Amino acid sequence: MSPARSDAFIAIDVIADVVCPWCYIAKRGLESAIAAQDVGVHLRWRPFQIDRSVPENGVAWRTYLAKKFGQDRVEEALRSMVAAGREVELSFAFDKIERMPNSLDAHRLVRFAKFGALEGRMVERLFKAFLVEGRDIGDRRLLIELGVETGLDRDLLEEVFAQGDDIQSVKDELATTRRLGVAGAPMFIFGDDVVVPGPQSKEVFAAALLKARQAPSRAG
Repeated sequence: MSPARSDAFIAIDVIADVVCPWCYIAKRGLESAIAAQDVGVHLRWRPFQIDRSVPENGVAWRTYLAKKFGQDRVEEALRSMVAAGREVELSFAFDKIERMPNSLDAHRLVRFAKFGALEGRMVERLFKAFLVEGRDIGDRRLLIELGVETGLDRDLLEEVFAQGDDIQSVKDELATTRRLGVAGAPMFIFGDDVVVPGPQSKEVFAAALLKARQAPSRAG
């Protein structure tokens, strides 16, 4: 096994949905693994919708949970996610959430943030707004405020959401992900071909980073 090198640079494609608790948990695990290693990374966030059936204006949170887990398993599922969140220092506020949003507009905001090199900060802010603060990230007015808070231009954001020229691009990327066989999120692709599906521990992500660093070719 060849030694890890400090000059390694790894592109990591992160396929995730900003309304997905397990995606946020996995994000924390990945960040911990990166922080513990002497390696440069470039995170590329790829959109995914964990439930494409959610209507454009969202759906009542408890109705969504009952449909997803079954009425008799909702509390058990929430307790499991809360406990997993605590392990990575996330305090989920599911009791504050009133609506499960359609995440298309949130993905549009992330796409726009790429052009200002604010993609990572925008993803984090959206996760926090929905899962920790219990805010409705399906509300375009809130999305604009979160974008401005993150460093984006208000006038440009209002224009993007008003015109909608970017919607098809986001839908095309979502469709491409599905055609590639991605059926769930999160999923992580390190370098060329090291794939880690689902929320994993810091140790699993660390092993994937090491494997990607030792590969003959790496995405840059």
